[in-house]
Amino acid sequence: MSDPIFAEIDEEIRRERLKQLWDRYGAHAIAVALVIVLGMGGWRGYQWWEARQAAEAGAAFEAATTLVEQDKHAEAEAAFAKIAADAPFGYRILARFGEAASLGQRDPQAAVKIYDMIAIDSSAGPVLQDLANVRAGMLLADTEPYDSLRARLEPLTSADRAFRHTARELLAFAAWRGNNSEAAKQWIEMIVADAETPASTRNRIDMLTALTGTHAKG
Repeated sequence: MSDPIFAEIDEEIRRERLKQLWDRYGAHAIAVALVIVLGMGGWRGYQWWEARQAAEAGAAFEAATTLVEQDKHAEAEAAFAKIAADAPFGYRILARFGEAASLGQRDPQAAVKIYDMIAIDSSAGPVLQDLANVRAGMLLADTEPYDSLRARLEPLTSADRAFRHTARELLAFAAWRGNNSEAAKQWIEMIVADAETPASTRNRIDMLTALTGTHAKG
């Protein structure tokens, strides 16, 4: 005989087992499902919020940059400061650079203070920290004593640093301005010997060499 009766018995057994499982774990299953659904909804909500924050920060940064172009520096600096305080991380760092760049046109010492804050902020990362030191060095190159500028920039001159060419050039200029011909020659020779030195830097160093009477090797 066929086994419809046995099949029906098997079905009843399966239903009973499912009922037992549901009675035992059903509430937990619902809780897990809710956690998954709410988690996905929360993550998507966070992504939407984050995208909105970035878009707002981008628009604010563009507006602040426009103020700089219009020579409205005080307004631009206030706008950059607000972005630096409230925006997502990437825009905060950019805004601090923007504020310092604007300040540098009318208050170099205040700008240097902002660059110095970036330079010691490990969250900015080594490349941006180096850039902050170089930008500060550019503002100080006409006034800062050579030894002081050297303490700031010499660590940036090694072969593995992103802004080594600019740091070396600034130190060569500072040494020349301070009548330190030996130091000027040291930096000029390092610049000339580096095959990766940009052509524009070489051209300026050629002019400095003519002024110092230094004959660089290489």
